[in-house]
Amino acid sequence: MVLAALLVESGGFVNKDQLIGELWVSNPPRRASATVHVYISQLRKFLVSAGDTKGQAIVTKPAGYLLKTDDAGFDVQDFQDAVRRGHAHQQAACYEAALAEFERALSVVRGQVLDGLAEGPILSSFAAWVEEERLQCLEMSVEARLALGRHREVIGLLYGLTSEYPLRESFYRQLMLVLYRSERQVEALEVYRTAQRVLRAELGLEPCRALRQLHQAILTSDRGLDFLMAS
Repeated sequence: MVLAALLVESGGFVNKDQLIGELWVSNPPRRASATVHVYISQLRKFLVSAGDTKGQAIVTKPAGYLLKTDDAGFDVQDFQDAVRRGHAHQQAACYEAALAEFERALSVVRGQVLDGLAEGPILSSFAAWVEEERLQCLEMSVEARLALGRHREVIGLLYGLTSEYPLRESFYRQLMLVLYRSERQVEALEVYRTAQRVLRAELGLEPCRALRQLHQAILTSDRGLDFLMAS
């Protein structure tokens, strides 16, 4: 957890109080400060065994601890770079290239980020941010496939996503659209009813305007649905 916190804040200092909050949240032991010092010492030894021959990877100053990463590569940076390239391709209507970049970005995320570690504010905030970025990337990859006319490919994926993220209306909207374009209008309308039922039960709210408008368009077989993007 100490290593993860220093990596998340790489390039900046993490002070002892922050590390105590990360390790024990609101219930630190009496000797928490001394224990953090021991953990930093153990981490230094580990980094030496991993190749930090000079033992200078962790910088200690009154401001706290800083992990020097120099030119090390990070999956999160690779993910962000691929998403930016994909978005640029999408904006330029180069959908094959956009989809390739979105898939490259998603391949970097292997399982839940910091699984079992994200309890304190630094790691939990980072994990939540990564998850939101991943979901946005998924949405954009679906949009690219729709633009390429490959809507049937994502029906199973979107059914899974609406089940896993029942309050994320964008996935319902995308699923409704791909079902309609796959000549499954009845199922598309049932997806809307499911979204409406879940949102009313969980939040006491009606579906958002975009979802309601799509529902109405499907009811009237609006020809514009053949050209509508799913965003």
